[in-house]
Amino acid sequence: MDFNGKATRIHLFKLYGGFLPFFNIKAFVQQPQMRAFHLSWFAFFLCFFAWFGIAPLMKVVREEFDLTKAQIGWTIIASVSITILARLVIGWLCDRIGPRLAYTGLLLIGSIPVMGIGLAQNFETFLLFRLAIGVIGASFVITQYHTSVMFAPNCVGTANATTAGWGNLGGGVTQMVMPLVFLLFVGSFGLSDYWGWRASMMVAGAVCALTGIAYFLFTQDCPEGNYKQLRAEGKMPAKEHVKGSFLVACRDSRVWGLFVIYGACFGIELTINNVAALYFVDYFDYFKDMDTTKAIAAAGVIASLFGLMNIFARTLGGVFGDKFGLKWGLKGRVTWLFIVLFCEGLALMLFSQMGVLVLAIPTLILFSLFVQMSEGATFSVVPFINKKALGSVAGIVGAGGNAGAVAAGFLFKGSLPWPTAFLILGGLVTLVSFLAFTVRFSPTVEAEVRKDLEARMAEPALATA
Repeated sequence: MDFNGKATRIHLFKLYGGFLPFFNIKAFVQQPQMRAFHLSWFAFFLCFFAWFGIAPLMKVVREEFDLTKAQIGWTIIASVSITILARLVIGWLCDRIGPRLAYTGLLLIGSIPVMGIGLAQNFETFLLFRLAIGVIGASFVITQYHTSVMFAPNCVGTANATTAGWGNLGGGVTQMVMPLVFLLFVGSFGLSDYWGWRASMMVAGAVCALTGIAYFLFTQDCPEGNYKQLRAEGKMPAKEHVKGSFLVACRDSRVWGLFVIYGACFGIELTINNVAALYFVDYFDYFKDMDTTKAIAAAGVIASLFGLMNIFARTLGGVFGDKFGLKWGLKGRVTWLFIVLFCEGLALMLFSQMGVLVLAIPTLILFSLFVQMSEGATFSVVPFINKKALGSVAGIVGAGGNAGAVAAGFLFKGSLPWPTAFLILGGLVTLVSFLAFTVRFSPTVEAEVRKDLEARMAEPALATA
């Protein structure tokens, strides 16, 4: 949707008062754009942290429930499958009730299964809770929606990529922090392994719930206010007029091309988040002689490197998407997407062939760089597909990430060696990269985007937003 007051600049590293370099305090307090920016990435960070909080503790869970390889594979699939439906629904919901209420509700409801997984007593109940936790993965769509309605075309790709990237960072941080939380409960508080991993997930869920309350109190739907208020003032279409937005998005073939593309980047990231810690423990001799607790901690630190690249890598994808867009228009954004996705596939195939830990780690980092730049590049294109159905487009494309993760998960539940599974995935990603060229824009749309950008940049109030 189009709104007045979109920011044309992101106050990210500008100092205010000589301290706190990460954001401008004045901008945060006074500007709804920056409040949405920072609270959306932080909320997504916590959702991602809780979503994959159990992954680095799976060695303990595997031993407690005596899980087979196939059962672990089903938990991987369950964790990302329901998110497909959740993302489709949440995108449509954003168009109707706005991102503020959507995020608040998702955080409060999603925190329940995160804490509830501690009640699991066998594989079946653990699988059900792992499935339910996947609902909070829909937070990504709200994050992208909120920044898309707050920032102008010249920087929307950067805003989307940075909020999503810093949110995805939770997937790396949880690999390192959750084992430490587990060790704290077991070592310092004297809990058994049985209670240690359960208490750790309780903490993650509680923090999500508190963040949901903060989101309701400190954000608004768009630069001009909340959707309920704007509809009452006649500045937005009534709810019934956005009912067809989902069908409009579904009829656009470009949306489904991006659906598959996002499955080839974000879907791969989700898969790596789920399997990385176990992969290093099971396939590298370095961990063979360690006891369970130390192996979990060491593998978690290495696995976290993949997710920690989100602190800048996804932002780079969006930044270069914006730069290619400014120079070559929407076609430039699509070309950049092809480049980074193609390189991602090659890097994944290279990682699959690394059998020595000292070589596997830098290759994992290289692969991670291209994965996350591909994600940022994808959502530097999404806001321009259909502004009247932005939530539905973002929801469908976002769901593609989880569909890709579900498909990839089947490679890890059978007898196929995991390095071979990675090699196959790398080849598929390389082929999928060529789908980027099916995402095309008419000369009319290109001209409209250019005109809109020039108009927004010419407004003094926005130039300093």
